[in-house]
Amino acid sequence: MMKLAALQMQAVAGDVAANLARIEKAAREAATAGANLLITPELALTGYGAGEAIRKLAEPAAGEQADRLAAISDATGIGIVAGFAERDGDAVYNSALYVDGPGARTVYRKSHLYGPYERSLFVPENPKSQVINHRGTMVGLLICYDVEFPENVRRLALAGAQVVAVPTALPASDHDELIARKMIPVRAFENQIFVAYVNHCGNDALFSYAGLSVVAAPDGTLLAEAGKSGEALVIADIDTGGYDESRATNSYMADLRS
Repeated sequence: MMKLAALQMQAVAGDVAANLARIEKAAREAATAGANLLITPELALTGYGAGEAIRKLAEPAAGEQADRLAAISDATGIGIVAGFAERDGDAVYNSALYVDGPGARTVYRKSHLYGPYERSLFVPENPKSQVINHRGTMVGLLICYDVEFPENVRRLALAGAQVVAVPTALPASDHDELIARKMIPVRAFENQIFVAYVNHCGNDALFSYAGLSVVAAPDGTLLAEAGKSGEALVIADIDTGGYDESRATNSYMADLRS
């Protein structure tokens, strides 16, 4: 059993210190609630709508921002997945960083960039199966638009992921609820895994965000959900052995031919 926390967050565009402070506060609250993994939105450290400042704020996975995140994890005793802008030489990636105390550190780079805004700032990575053993639970990583391609989630499920963590920056639109409340539960159901989809809320100078963060179970039910507006820290119990009946009845993975 793993207890997972999802922070629906209103990041301050371009203010890494303020965003790290908000994540630290959430990490302490989540740890007090018994969670051992906190997931935050896409580009949570820089803010998604920081524009060209993102390239200036981008740091390596061994940089000061990552060190600060690891220190927060160490101080609170909770693992953290946070979106950040990763610099590798001249390239900047839209990445998610997993830390668990001062030791474990894993980076996933977004493979499917969305729209001209992201393509002007980031280099896409080739699709890959990034799966972490987080204290006995296998956690796969994707970022936002990646999850809208079913192949990405299926690849993680085949690689052994029990939970897929998806930091996201879903904008407010006429189809935001379709993605968050219908597509995400389907991704969980068709792969018989958990999916945690964690969004921004509010707005910045460039974007308005849909909120609607959810944690979906293998049977397609929502274990936790946040509203369209306002920050929220939602907690979900992840019982990886508790959905055997659903997996037997909806045996997509067992029956898959490739």
